[in-house]
Amino acid sequence: MMTNNHTALWYIIYQQQKLNTMNWYMAKIVYRIFCGNGLHTPQFNEQLRLIAAEDPLHAFYKARLIGERETTPTTNNAVAVKWKFIDVTEILPIEKMSDGAELWSSTNEDKDADAYIRNTQQKANTLLQDGILEFNNINI
Repeated sequence: MMTNNHTALWYIIYQQQKLNTMNWYMAKIVYRIFCGNGLHTPQFNEQLRLIAAEDPLHAFYKARLIGERETTPTTNNAVAVKWKFIDVTEILPIEKMSDGAELWSSTNEDKDADAYIRNTQQKANTLLQDGILEFNNINI
């Protein structure tokens, strides 16, 4: 006769084995953003999400469920903001979960290389400064 403790232990082991048989995928989920009455330049948001699934098809459907679930209207500075899920545009397998593993890559062309480099360095500097501020606030 199995006790509740044995049943709970069996369930934990089963869930762990199930997770171990899952594969990792990166999904790109695309939303359209409407602010206020929506009379503005169309805005789109692309998000990269980590998905655990048995295969790419399950990862695709799981990413779609996430996309549909996360469309709750919000407000920003008293302006209504609505997110409309468009679809999932990419499912990429993550072969190896390790420190420094490449998750996504993009190649861009820009007519003004110097401006592109300046913009990249400015974003990196802002990220660094924000990280230093957060670190200092945590360690005060």
